[in-house]
Amino acid sequence: MRFAACFLLTVSLSGQTEYTPWITSVAKAQLATRKAGIQRIRTRAEAEEHQQRTRAKILDVFGGLPADRGPLNARITGVLDAGAYKIEKVMFESLPKYWVTGNLYVPKSPGKHPAVLYAIGHWNEGKPAAQRMAANLAMQGFVVLAFDPMGQGERFQGYWTKAGVSLLPPGVPQHWTAGTAAFLINQTLSSYFVWDGIRSIDYLLTRPEVDGERIGCTGCSGGGTQATYISALDPRVKVAAPLCYMQSFDVLFDGPIGDSEQSPPGFIGAGLDQTDYVESFAPKPWFIGSTKEDFFSPAGAKPLYEEARNFYEIFGAQDRIKWVVGPGGHGTPIEIREGVYEWFNRWLNNGSDWKERPVKMFANEDLHVTATGQLAGESRDLIDILREQRAARPVTGTIDEYVKRLAVVGPHSAAPATVSEETKDGLQVRKVMLETEPGVNVSGWIVKPVGRSNLPGVVHFETTAKLSARAVEIAKAGAEVFAVMPRAFPAPAQFIEHGDWQAATRAWLTGRNLAAMRAVDLAAAARAIGATRGVADGPHAVALLLASRLEPKLNKLWLERAPYSFEPVYSAPRHIGLHDAVMPGFYTRWDIADLAEGRDAVWMQPNDWNRNIVKLSGPRFRYRVFDELNENMVIWLFGQ
Repeated sequence: MRFAACFLLTVSLSGQTEYTPWITSVAKAQLATRKAGIQRIRTRAEAEEHQQRTRAKILDVFGGLPADRGPLNARITGVLDAGAYKIEKVMFESLPKYWVTGNLYVPKSPGKHPAVLYAIGHWNEGKPAAQRMAANLAMQGFVVLAFDPMGQGERFQGYWTKAGVSLLPPGVPQHWTAGTAAFLINQTLSSYFVWDGIRSIDYLLTRPEVDGERIGCTGCSGGGTQATYISALDPRVKVAAPLCYMQSFDVLFDGPIGDSEQSPPGFIGAGLDQTDYVESFAPKPWFIGSTKEDFFSPAGAKPLYEEARNFYEIFGAQDRIKWVVGPGGHGTPIEIREGVYEWFNRWLNNGSDWKERPVKMFANEDLHVTATGQLAGESRDLIDILREQRAARPVTGTIDEYVKRLAVVGPHSAAPATVSEETKDGLQVRKVMLETEPGVNVSGWIVKPVGRSNLPGVVHFETTAKLSARAVEIAKAGAEVFAVMPRAFPAPAQFIEHGDWQAATRAWLTGRNLAAMRAVDLAAAARAIGATRGVADGPHAVALLLASRLEPKLNKLWLERAPYSFEPVYSAPRHIGLHDAVMPGFYTRWDIADLAEGRDAVWMQPNDWNRNIVKLSGPRFRYRVFDELNENMVIWLFGQ
């Protein structure tokens, strides 16, 4: 038999509770609690106790740091002569067979010199972005190490040597792919970025030109992020100067949310804000650089600076924190650059000659450390290290206990509120709003044959503001269908191949989880109509499987072109849509199939995480013949 949909509703949903304002309210409540605690600190002893707690929290949120501090195996592959200084092309191992490339700017003057670690922002070229500032600091008597971050410069991940390209764009997309893979095993990309910085300082301290008691750290944008982290967590850093990054999440949270290493999971939920990095550094000198038209705005930096300045006053060190706002957009105008030169000279070099001078600028290719411009073939990718680390930090409890913790809220029952109603082609269609947890409403349609439905109810996962033809087809077969669009839909189009990274990132900063929240929505929809069947596509099948753990009556599930396992995430350098399904630490103990245990679930056209159909054997896996429609899905759902 064939069930064909006779119509597709063209009305769009409206009035859905906006996800970003709601999750922002969650974050702001957490930030307000944190701020109230900070305001109670009055004495140096209380401040120092706060610093200890803060460092411990940051390390816990970061998932700790790698433990392998083996030999650096450093090499110099070339030297450029720039007159008053030289640039050495250096490389060393951050972890075994995981290489870092950098340029070391060395003054030609004799004796021990202060050193500056220069972390690079989200420039695909990597270390050449530091050239002007690094060269000026070298002429002022500093040894400067500018190093490539993972996914940038000569450290592209998933590099296809034959074609000379990475299998995914460099920079932020490579950070997302590694970041979600780390999240799945209870680790963070932040910790690996910090570790590269720590190992870079280890390298600086091997150099005879460097005075290890005079180390500074700076960087802009994503490099400002790294400089912030490294300075807060490595006590060898004596002076910090992060640029075009520092913001209070009170302002930043609903704005340009950062990528994986900039957004440690649970950070705000743990009672932290960016100001805590500065306060943990006190009373050592800290410089903040902003620009007037940056998306990391002065309005976001101002409350951070004011709170940190008050904290420094407890130590009698208010002269050791400074904020400079330069003109223009995102970047380092000369006002900011000279502010950094003056700051490092004041605290590390006793120098007065800090005005910027012209420097010899080398082409990116001149600064390459490797012969090919990429470490591919010599260095492991980070995904290789993460694969080895799967069980290093396992989560606790049973899978059902884990899912309940992930959901945060318990079962919530509410009647769907009708927004509009129409009857067409033998179907009653109600557009509804459903409160799925206190203060959260999601939209959907309840569709059923006119009269009495004679088949079990079905929850259908919708991803757009239009009722899908497939949901209508299932209703035409005689079932009541709740076609629900869970929270944070419709998703933004930007970088959507990575999944809804914005919604996922905002959720995990607060200690919530996007897949679990959507599971809460699906479970509530199932309870609303007594549904025992569920249908979802692609990565959203994970949310449906989670929903079946929250609402056990929802136990017959059709998973269309859905990933069958998280293992392929660690077998390939790229993946698609993982932000919609990633769960903290889940893969340390379980895999996707474990969520289906005790449920009647079938994968139609099972996928890996690059949307390739994978041929698998077993009763859970089915394959569609060419041009087959949904008839067999309807037959399977209802046993007809």
